[in-house]
Order: sequence, then C-alpha cells, then structure tokens
Amino acid sequence: MARRPDLQSGPERLAALVRSSIPPMHSAGLPFVGASLAVAALGRNRRWVRRAGLLAAGANAAFFRHPPRVPPTRPGVVVAPADGLVCLIQDAVPPAELGLPDTPMQRVSIFLSVLDAHVQRAPIGGEVVAVQHRPGRFHSAELEAASEDNERNSVVIRTPEGVHVIAVQIAGLVARRIVCDAHVGDKLDIGQTYGLIRYGSRLDTYLPAGSRLMVSRGQRALAGETVLAELA
Repeated sequence: MARRPDLQSGPERLAALVRSSIPPMHSAGLPFVGASLAVAALGRNRRWVRRAGLLAAGANAAFFRHPPRVPPTRPGVVVAPADGLVCLIQDAVPPAELGLPDTPMQRVSIFLSVLDAHVQRAPIGGEVVAVQHRPGRFHSAELEAASEDNERNSVVIRTPEGVHVIAVQIAGLVARRIVCDAHVGDKLDIGQTYGLIRYGSRLDTYLPAGSRLMVSRGQRALAGETVLAELA
C-alpha cells in the first residue's frame, strides 16, 4: 500500500485511513443518531436500553452515510442518481404533474434497499427548471406500479445544451419522508448531492430521446459514478 508522503507518524496515518474508510454522515441523520444516543445515555443503568440505543445510533449513522464519489469527467453522460439495483428499464410517460408532453421516454429505475446509501445525486450537470412533489401511496418500491402510485418528487435538470433529464425520488414501503434540497434556478454539478429518502425507496431517471443506454437490468449502480446512458 502506498503511503501518503504528508503523513509520517503512525497515529496520523491511522487516523487518515479511518477517515477514508468510514464515510461521513449526511446532516439529516444527526437528529436520529442524537436521539438514539440520548436513549442510551438515559438508560445507561439498564443494559438492554443502553445497548438498544447504541445499536440504533450505529444503524442510523450507517443508513445516513454520505460516501464521497468521483463523477466521470467526459461530457454527455448521465450518471446514476442513487445507489441500488437497476430493477426496471422501460419506456414511460414522465410524471403528469410536470406538465410535459405525453411522449414516452426511456426510464431507468433503481431500487434502494435499507442497506444502500440513500443520498441522491444529480444525474447530470445543469439548471434545475422544475421541482414537483406529489403525495401518494407507499407500495413496495420494487413494484412497477410504484412509479405511478407512490409518493414522489420530480426534479427536471436542463443541461447548457438544452437537454432535459428527469430524476424522480419515490417513497417505498418503509420510506415515509422524501427530502429534496434542489430548487428551481439552482445550478447542479453532475454527481452533486441534492436530497435523500429515508428507509427504502426508488429513483427513476427519464432519459431524452436518442440516449444510448449503458446499464442493464439486475446491475448494481453507484450514485454519481455509474454511467446510466450517453446522450445523443
């Protein structure tokens, strides 16, 4: 293993290795970890309460992890907006609340289990031109019907070349909270974090006509790094 030249001492090197191996936590997880630690502290005289609190704190810290990612630098690519399993690839009409033409677009759906990192990243760089939230049901996010029936939040990003890519956060069976920090007029870099969904969910990406698909059903995707498609 190559050594970092700026780290000469053993403790400094060990600390750097730990920081690079354990991903940071998204700020949205702080209340959950804090509440779990408070339970552990209040129940410190009862072993099962203390252990339950510490276990919950660890689980929440792992769930809200925010691992660093390095997006591809070549132009004209669309990256995965979420970690997870590519569960569906099909043509579908974009969410009706966006008011777009009823022209089917190629849609790639990624299912996030509770074990996946749940931060969402911009699939492409550009300007946010629409953000629309729609209440709905909480079916299993693996089902095809989840794209239509479940609660969702859609973000439309327009590239400097005028191409539109749509990323849709979809709540799942356990997920009950969609967080979106993107607003109309924001400029996002490819792979930039813009939101998260708590506890099991799905991300749909709608690709413009002529896009060349680069993934297949059953493939694992890494948010901000896995290339979903190449634009025409």
